[in-house]
Formats: sequence, structure tokens, C-alpha cells
Amino acid sequence: MVMAIGLAAVPAEAAPPPPHVDLVAVGDSYTAGTGAGDFTSPFPCIQTVGGYVDIVARQPSVNLVDNAACHGALLTLPAQPGDVPSVLDQVAGLAASEALSGRTELVTMTAGANDVGVNTALYTCATSSYFNCLDAVRSATKSLYEVKGNLTAAFAAIHQAAPRAKIAILGYPRLFDPAGYPVMTAENTALVNYGTLALNVAIGEAVNTANSVYRANAQFIDITARFAGHEANTASSWIVFDPTDPFAPQSFHPNLQGHEQYAAALVEAVRLPELARR
Repeated sequence: MVMAIGLAAVPAEAAPPPPHVDLVAVGDSYTAGTGAGDFTSPFPCIQTVGGYVDIVARQPSVNLVDNAACHGALLTLPAQPGDVPSVLDQVAGLAASEALSGRTELVTMTAGANDVGVNTALYTCATSSYFNCLDAVRSATKSLYEVKGNLTAAFAAIHQAAPRAKIAILGYPRLFDPAGYPVMTAENTALVNYGTLALNVAIGEAVNTANSVYRANAQFIDITARFAGHEANTASSWIVFDPTDPFAPQSFHPNLQGHEQYAAALVEAVRLPELARR
């Protein structure tokens, strides 16, 4: 009887905590949440609450450690005006604070569009002739070789700081449906869409290089097919676009539905339960 009482007095071991994924985000305006609502953080690193990173963070298995992405960020240099931190700046800051570390399981990002001058190309193609649009898109695509190198360097820096992490880089949606309501001439629309395709191809090639050379464990997530029929010039758009103010800062970014689709694409692609078990 004494022995039974003694055993009963020993407290049961606490159940182990459920596995979770430590998530860190870096990149440009898409990862900073632009389009999900009003800007909510101060210059120079502007963010918006409710973007795809915040949506993914609602998953019970996800622990959002930090989102350092900034509206307007470039890959390697501070963006002007205001010295907006680059992706490499973001990675360095997160590594210094140990928000990005050997404990990190997942890093998500979008980057590259600002580096090819997407805003200049869009403005030129919307307001000028076919030949001027062609020149703008050609100029953007000529920069893709440098962009691929800078993306590869970013993946390598992330992998060095967080060697266990899966690096998930999401691509950009095709902005215009050729069958949608006209925003610019059909020829210019085709050029803009070609430019987006070329950028996505370059991102995928950078992922392959980083995996081959640095074993970066990076993954490209193409969302083009997911957004088909929901481009900026469609009735059921998942992209912010107001024809009366076409070049507002939130234009050509995912709206709330678009960010939900980005979140869904990320969750489906990286297989969170597998990351949580590692």
C-alpha cells in the first residue's frame, strides 16, 4: 500500500510540445504584404498587415519569427529614396539578431521585380508606343543575368545563416489577361506578360544554381497558373488595380484574395508537416 501511494505521488511527465515550423521572411513588397490593406509600418521598411506571410503564420504549426521584407526592396543595394534595406541587408540583420539561425526551418521570399525595373516598364508600356514598350522590356530582360547572380547570392547567404531551412521563393503572377478589358494595347500587354515570364524563368534558374553550387535547399514556387483568370484586368482580379489611379503604390500587388492564394501555394509546396518533423 505504501508503494502504491509513493508511485501515485510521482508527477506525470509533461506532454512534449507539438512540432512547429520557425518561419522567417525576407524580400520585396509582395512578401511585405503590399496590397492586403493600408501601409502599417514606417518608412523606409514599409509593410502591410495581412499579407501572405501573416496568413501562413495563422497555421497552428507555424511560428513566425520575423518578417523583414520591405516595400521596394532590391536584392543587393539599398533602394532609393530612403535607403530601403536590401534583401542581403535583411538577411544580415536577421542573422545578427539570430532570428535567422540553425533553428529556422522555413524562409519565404519574393524578390527580383524591382531589380529589373518593373515600374518603369509598366509605365512605359501603359503610356507609350509599342517600340518604346519593347525597348523598356528589352532593358528589363537584359538585367536578368545580373539578377540571377544576385538571387543566387541571396540564397547562399540565407543558407549560410540557416543551414537547415527550406528556402521558398515565390514567383510573380502574369499581370494582364489578353482577353480581359484593355489596359494598354494588345501588343504592349503581350510584351509585359513576356517580361514577367522571363523574370520567373530567371528566378527558377537561380534556384537551380544555388542548389547545385551551395546546396541551398531552395524551391521556386510558380503561381502563374493559380492566378490565371484573375489578372489585374479581369472581373475577378486577385491583383490590386484601379484604372482611375493605375500607378498607386499598391497597384499590381496581390489583393487580400491574392495573398490568400500566395499563402495556399506556399503551404502546399513546402509541406509544413514534413518541415516540422525534421
